[in-house]
Amino acid sequence: MRLTDWALWLFTVAFFIFMILPIAVVVVISFTSAGFAAFPIPGWSLKWFARIFEYEPFIDSLWVSLKLAVVATVASCVLGIPAALYLSRSRSGWATTITTFLLSPLSMPMIVIGFASLFFLSWMGFGISFLALAIVHTVICLPYVIRTVAAVYRAVPPAYEEAAMILGASRFRTFQEVTLPLIRPGIAAGSLFSFLTSFDNLPVSYFFGSAQTNTLPVVMLAYMEHQFDPSIAALSTLQLALAVIALVVADRLYGIEKMTVAT
Repeated sequence: MRLTDWALWLFTVAFFIFMILPIAVVVVISFTSAGFAAFPIPGWSLKWFARIFEYEPFIDSLWVSLKLAVVATVASCVLGIPAALYLSRSRSGWATTITTFLLSPLSMPMIVIGFASLFFLSWMGFGISFLALAIVHTVICLPYVIRTVAAVYRAVPPAYEEAAMILGASRFRTFQEVTLPLIRPGIAAGSLFSFLTSFDNLPVSYFFGSAQTNTLPVVMLAYMEHQFDPSIAALSTLQLALAVIALVVADRLYGIEKMTVAT
């Protein structure tokens, strides 16, 4: 093995250790028996997971985050799938410009989006509400659906749809029987990324926080400002478990390989 290969291998190993080790430490701390966050832990206990269910703001904000993530994901799919299909096949010179505009939230700082959205939606009369929060989360989730669906759809030969319509299928039947099964991995990938992006988002959600709209990341931040016990680590572990479960389900349904190609 050449020196450059050894260097690349060592860099890869060091990179993964750097990325995974802090997460592993947080997971271990969530099972500590101590009343403070420290590593190594003195003993093992599940009491901090029980603390999550005892502290009512955690549960209330969890339900808000789950509902918000579902609404933002569904809205992103309803808006993003037709847009991706049209823009992928469009020959208009504006298609690239519109696509870049729709994907722009990916390159903008979230705190800027949240600050601007707060003023804009307040001016429109939405104020600080669940609806306003859902609109902003849809904006930041929409690019994931458009990007993944468009990537898959561009790889689908137009001849498949043309053959279906030549054989007498309507546009809706062609979409239902031909296009939709082919772009499902892209939809699954976009939906997964949208859900996790909305569920874990803090910068945007922070601007729309109220007693009725506080999401779990906002409540976790507020909790850490006054006390720092391992319940935050337990919550983080549950969030990590949710992401892993979602990835496993997506892999069983569509395969990570197809979703990776889609993205």
